Amino acid sequence: NGIAAVVESKVITVDDIRRELAPILPQIRRDSRNQQEFSQKLEKVQDEIIRNLVDRALIVKDFRKDEKRQIPQSYVDNAISEQLTTQFEGDRARFLAYLKSRGFTLRDYRKEVEEDIIYGYMRGQQRKSLNVVSPAKVEAYYAANQERFHQEEQVHLRLIQLNRGELADDALLAKAAEIVTKLKAGAKFEELAKEYTDDARKAKGGDWGWQKRADLKPEFSDPLFALAAGAVSAPIIQREGVYLLYAEERKAAGTPPITEVREQIESTLAQQMTRESQEKWLERLRKGAYVRLY
Repeated sequence: NGIAAVVESKVITVDDIRRELAPILPQIRRDSRNQQEFSQKLEKVQDEIIRNLVDRALIVKDFRKDEKRQIPQSYVDNAISEQLTTQFEGDRARFLAYLKSRGFTLRDYRKEVEEDIIYGYMRGQQRKSLNVVSPAKVEAYYAANQERFHQEEQVHLRLIQLNRGELADDALLAKAAEIVTKLKAGAKFEELAKEYTDDARKAKGGDWGWQKRADLKPEFSDPLFALAAGAVSAPIIQREGVYLLYAEERKAAGTPPITEVREQIESTLAQQMTRESQEKWLERLRKGAYVRLY
């Protein structure tokens, strides 16, 4: 278990990196086409892990500069109790064996858990310190990124599917005709779907949400996109059964008004501000700190 880095008086070991790497290693293997690509990705991830562990150590050090800031021991107790339950099924012997395998005493582990809490707290405080995204910034982003918000034509689809079973086409069409008659008499498509449809969205009234042309096979998209809002298609016979499509709403292709995408833009800008703010904060912590990588 060699030394990977030293941050001030904190030693980051190879075992620390292995522990962080273990949960994501199988995914790296699955995503790699060959050994060379795996090695390249592994090296990149290891570098990111070391950087994150270094940043974590610097953040904990920054927290401890202010002697008035303390993590209540009850927080640490609760965190350990939760881990004992979730990770070790309440088996204290397994928990102690785990500590022994890491060369940890309970005191060492309490310190690690406390540092985890400090790290989460300090990152959270950084996010809270950010200003709310201003309307002017939202409008400027919207104006400069129109192409990002372009939407294809969409239809809000509900459908009724009648499974074929042993029925011939004529019998299937007769069943569909009964439903169409009820619709013409004023019945709601949603309620009829809850009663008749054989598909997985029965409880939701046959609601398949907003669909683009590319989301559906041509035998469904062509008749659906030919419908006006509130209209029902003619019965569509397929090998597995018959379908009735209902165009509940339509959206024309184009850029939606800012009112429809304001929350999305605010979220994007808030995330961007958070990344930039935290990177500046971490750069400040790194500056002047003793960090040695091995």
